[in-house]
Amino acid sequence: MTGRRLASFALGCLVFASYCSGGGAGSDVDVTTPDVVEAEVGKTAIIKCEFSLPENGNYAYVNWYTMDQSTRTKIIGMLPGKVHHEKTEFKDRLNMTANFSLIIHKVTLQDAKVYVCQVGLGSAGVGENRAELNVFKTPEMPEILETDDRITASDSKTHKIGKCMSRNGFPAPTITWYKDDEPLSPDGKEIEIRPAVTRESSGLISVSSTLSAQVTKEDRDAHFYCQVSYSLMGTNQTFTSKSFKINVHYPSENISFEMEAPSPVKEGDNVTLRCKADGNPEPEYTLFALVDEEEEALPTDISGKEVFFQDIQRDKSGIYGCRALDLQTLKDLVERLELFVNYLDAPIIIPEHPRNLKEGDNLLLTCNATSSKPLEFQWEKKGQVIAKGNLLNLNNVTYHMSGNYTCVATMVEEPRLSGSKQVSVGVHAKPQLAPQKELLFVRKGQKLNLTCSVFSVVKPKFSWKPGNGTIHFSNLNHQHNSTITVMVTEELLDSGMSCTAKNKEGKAERHFRLEQMPEETDPTKRPEPTTQESKGVIIVAVIICILALSILGAVLYFLHKKGKLPCGHSGKQEITRPEAHKDEIVVEVKSDKLPEEAVLLQGANGEKRSAGDQGERYIDLRN
Repeated sequence: MTGRRLASFALGCLVFASYCSGGGAGSDVDVTTPDVVEAEVGKTAIIKCEFSLPENGNYAYVNWYTMDQSTRTKIIGMLPGKVHHEKTEFKDRLNMTANFSLIIHKVTLQDAKVYVCQVGLGSAGVGENRAELNVFKTPEMPEILETDDRITASDSKTHKIGKCMSRNGFPAPTITWYKDDEPLSPDGKEIEIRPAVTRESSGLISVSSTLSAQVTKEDRDAHFYCQVSYSLMGTNQTFTSKSFKINVHYPSENISFEMEAPSPVKEGDNVTLRCKADGNPEPEYTLFALVDEEEEALPTDISGKEVFFQDIQRDKSGIYGCRALDLQTLKDLVERLELFVNYLDAPIIIPEHPRNLKEGDNLLLTCNATSSKPLEFQWEKKGQVIAKGNLLNLNNVTYHMSGNYTCVATMVEEPRLSGSKQVSVGVHAKPQLAPQKELLFVRKGQKLNLTCSVFSVVKPKFSWKPGNGTIHFSNLNHQHNSTITVMVTEELLDSGMSCTAKNKEGKAERHFRLEQMPEETDPTKRPEPTTQESKGVIIVAVIICILALSILGAVLYFLHKKGKLPCGHSGKQEITRPEAHKDEIVVEVKSDKLPEEAVLLQGANGEKRSAGDQGERYIDLRN
């Protein structure tokens, strides 16, 4: 015999001896294994085997078997300290741990069997127990095959909605169909579901389910999807497919014909006319204009249901229509609308250019405009409304009435539509002097620029006196300027400068007075006041001093009356309280008045004080 056969024979004898010594059915060996062990394909499964050793005893062997119907096959065994593989093809995937657990690596579907753990304890006998290994495989995500068939709504037959598939799972998963989150069940009439199960060569299972149903028009917005349910390691799991919509065909029952444009439509706007039917597929459209009761087809865009007017004009006003022919029912649907293009031509003012208008004349301006609807008019000047209506009557005009007048025409029913026209009115009058300073402070020898400004409709002629200088002219609208550049001389300071502006209606004169600026005065500052101004300042100062002296006299008189200011003949008087302290402030007032002036000072009793009694006086300021 070979070594392996001898070992098997010896092991068999040992088992037989164990049985003969009281093992087997009547054995006292208690072996424990789990009833069910679960594992996922490709992962590792561990099946535990536990038993109790007698006191001071040892195990004789531990064997693992598989059960296939009634056939038992040994796959691995362990003698004390040594593991023995019965089948070499499982050597890389099967093993036993030190605590006798069976380990199966890279689990396959074929590993789903009943496993038996047998323990021999010598004279104690033999015991065994069995465990079932269940193998699972997560199925692939569900796929949806949408139908390409045309589905007509409201017919009596069912239509294929779609097919849901999930591949390579174990055990076989189940598929449930949903419509708008509501589960669907076959009813044998309106809903039909056909499941299918396929076992792959790998032993894994693929499932599919085909949904067919009767379809209504309302199903055009329904969302369909499927859900795959499977069990994994004792828990229930689900996968959900993407949702999809079906293409439901139904006839058109109504059409809409709408206009996309500003309101109200006016010349220059962009306008789109759009026709839309409620059927699927859409019918054939014909857009037309009604001309002399005849339909005149319009060019449309590529969709055939829109017509576009860019920069629309008044001649496009009229009746437009849309005709839709449904190919399912051959029903003809027609809808019409009216397009009205408002217009407002630019106003016209008569006279457009008033000419030769002189002061005292009368002027009547008339404003008119052509429009699609009634207008109202108003006249404005400098943004202010000055008259209502289309007539503006200017009576007894003056130069100050010159300027730009604006006629504003507004459509009464559509205030958004308005137009305006401006007319310039110029009244011929003698030149009008513009406000300017006529007193200028200058220095002898400096170069001086003087500008004479007047307002006049007609360009005036300027002249200067004296005129020995360089002269420049400028004008803006009706304001005319003449600028002369001269050197300041003593003669020019005496005479000043005169400017005369003359036109056909008269003339205007302006005289500029020139005064010498003091040398010490900064020319950027205001000049010193004139002599007359200085005299005025002195008079004001004198008046203020007199008022101050009067107030002081009145105060002294009031104190004297109250007894606060007693008068005596002694050279000194202390007008303080007896308890005055030496550290309090005392002001000494000395008088150097002449005897003639002394008579003005009298006591409280009206006595006059002598000139010699004007000595030192002390005033106590503590009070």
